[in-house]
Parts: sequence; structure tokens; C-alpha cells
Amino acid sequence: MRNPIRSEDAAFRLVWLTIGYFVLIVIGAEIDRWLGLAVFVVETAAIALWYSRRSDRQAPVKQVPAEHPSNERRLLVIANETVAGPELLAELRGLAAAGPTEVLVVSPALNSPLKHWVSDSDEARESAAERLEASLKAMRAAGIVARGEVGDSDPLQAIEDALRTFAPDEVVISTHPEGRSNWLERGIVSAARERFALPVRHVVVDLGDVQPAAASGAGTSEPDAAV
Repeated sequence: MRNPIRSEDAAFRLVWLTIGYFVLIVIGAEIDRWLGLAVFVVETAAIALWYSRRSDRQAPVKQVPAEHPSNERRLLVIANETVAGPELLAELRGLAAAGPTEVLVVSPALNSPLKHWVSDSDEARESAAERLEASLKAMRAAGIVARGEVGDSDPLQAIEDALRTFAPDEVVISTHPEGRSNWLERGIVSAARERFALPVRHVVVDLGDVQPAAASGAGTSEPDAAV
């Protein structure tokens, strides 16, 4: 999720633009209430048009990871609440059994919309870091070479950020089962497959079930389904 007021300068501009927006409406309404309404309609339409064009300019394009010289296979894992799930650990253990494998686990710092907009992410990052550390210990104990970091609250942005430094061969996205997963409701897995030019594997973690279940997308560029 892109935060429009991550910097103090951006927040300052937003405050003054908001003040100007309402001041013009009030002035127009003081002259004539219909003029005030007209100012409101024009300003709102202009903002909507600007935002629409801005969103079009920021439409995601196919992201291609940089090549890496290592002979090791690199896996980028995106998970938060399911990061310590047994299904994910079993899936990674199976993938690592094929040869030398390096794993980067990124745990997006999930946050409420209000706290995100005011850049209050400390608590969310601390919670994500605690879950991440517990997961890394389990992976290392299982013989998986892994390191981790807390990423952007938007999992797609977290993947894009990691591509710049890690250059994975495959992305593994871990979610709750369908019906209990916010990421699946938002279409994160399908969006990642459209946006990134590398295989995207989907692992389902049912924290109330000890049986592993993993799935990956259809298509020749993605792994076959594993259960």
C-alpha cells in the first residue's frame, strides 16, 4: 500500500491543499450557496480526475528480477500470520532438498488503514518481526538456509522491494485458507503472477490443521500443484 504522506513535506502539502479545498468552498458559499456547491463539484471532480490519471500512471508492469551469479536456488517467501505454519516449513524443506537453496522470508507489517496513513507502523513492524524470528529459527533447525526482514504492508510492494536486492528464482506466498485469507480476497496471489516475471507458488497454511496443503498456479511457468 502506497502511503501518500510518508514524508513531512508530503504531509505539509496535503494539509494546505485540504485547507485550500474547504476555504474555496466556504468563500463560494458565502457569496452564493449555489456558487459554493459549484465550487465543491468542480474541485471534487478535478481531484477525482487527477487521482484516476495518477493511478493509471502507476499501473503495475511486469517486474523482472535481476540475475544472480550464485548457483544456489533462491526463494522469496512472503508470509505474515502464517509465517511459522507447518505447511510452509514442509514446503520449503521439500524445495530445499533439490539442492543448495537460499531463502529470504519477508513478513509484511500488516497495519490498520488509519495507522498506515499517518505512518504509525511501529507496533505492526514489531509484531511482524516477532513472528518472523520464530519462523527463521524453525527453518534453520530444519537445515534451511534462511534470513528474513520486515517488508512493506502491501505484499505486492514487499515483493517488488525484495526483487531489487535478492533476485529470487521463485516467489512463495503463504496465506490462510480461502474464506479466512484477506490476501486471497484481495487477489494478491493472482496479481503477483500477473506482475512478476517468475514462478509464484501459493502455499495454504491452516493454523487449525496439522495436515500440509500447498498449491501453485496453473501454467507452464509455475510449479505443479503439491498437496
